[in-house]
Amino acid sequence: MSHLKKLESLLYRLITAPSGVAEGLAAERTLRAGGLDDIVLGDERLSAEARVDIYANMYFYRLLDALKQDFPATLAVLGDDNFHNLVTGYLLEHPPTEPSLYYCGRHLAAYLRDHPLREGAPFVADLAAVERAVVEVFHGPDAAALEPDSLRAIAPADWPALRLRLQPSAQILALDWRVSELLRAVEEHRDWTPAERGSHKILVWRRGTRVLYRELDQAEAEALAAVSRGATFAEICEVVAADGDEQDPVAAMNRMLARWLTDGLLVRG
Repeated sequence: MSHLKKLESLLYRLITAPSGVAEGLAAERTLRAGGLDDIVLGDERLSAEARVDIYANMYFYRLLDALKQDFPATLAVLGDDNFHNLVTGYLLEHPPTEPSLYYCGRHLAAYLRDHPLREGAPFVADLAAVERAVVEVFHGPDAAALEPDSLRAIAPADWPALRLRLQPSAQILALDWRVSELLRAVEEHRDWTPAERGSHKILVWRRGTRVLYRELDQAEAEALAAVSRGATFAEICEVVAADGDEQDPVAAMNRMLARWLTDGLLVRG
C-alpha cells in the first residue's frame, strides 16, 4: 500500500471513529505517541488532534443532515434533540460502511424497534420504515410500465397464462401502525396527529420520478403478493375470488387491474 493510501486510510479511521478522534488515536497501535503531529500540522491555536476533530464533527453533522432529509416525519415526531441523540447512538451501533450517504439510514427503522424513544411514540419504527422505503424506491431500478393497449392486444385464450410483474423498485410493507396519514401531513406541512394502531400493509412505488404510497385492503394485498411471486393471471383471479369480502370477484379484479395500470405499477412478466 502506498504512503498516500496509508495516510488516507488513517485519517478516515480517525474521522469516522465512533467514540471520537482521541479514542481512535489510542486504537492506532502502529502510530507512535505524538505521531499525528507528523501528519497533520498543528499550531498554538489548534493541535493536530483538534484539527482532525473538526473534520470528525463535520462528518457527523453531514450524516445527521442526510438522515434528517431522509426521515423528516421521524424528525418531526421526535424533535431535534431526541433525533440528534438517536442518530448519535445509531451511528455508534451502525457506523457507515459505504461511501454513499444513501446507505447510512438503512438500519434506522430496525434500530428504533427496541429504542426507549418508542415509549413516547410507539409508532415511530413503522414510520421510519416507510420513510426508508420511500428512499429505496426513489433510488431503485426502473422498468417501462405496462400500457392498457398492450393488454387489450392479448387474445382471450392467452389471459389465464399471462404473468404480470410489479415495478422492480416497488415494496409492500407489513405494519402495525397506520402511519401513512402522519407522513403525508408532514410532507404537506400540515399539523399531524399520532398514528393509530392497526395491522395492515402499505404499497410504496414510483411513477416517473415521484414516489407514492397507499394502504392496501386485504384482497388487494393478497393479489399483489400473488403478482410478486409470479402467479399467472388465472391464479391471481383465484386469490381474489377466495377473499370472503369480495361479493363480485370479477368486478374486484377489474377494479384492481385498472388501478394498477393507472398507477404505472405493472410491467410485463
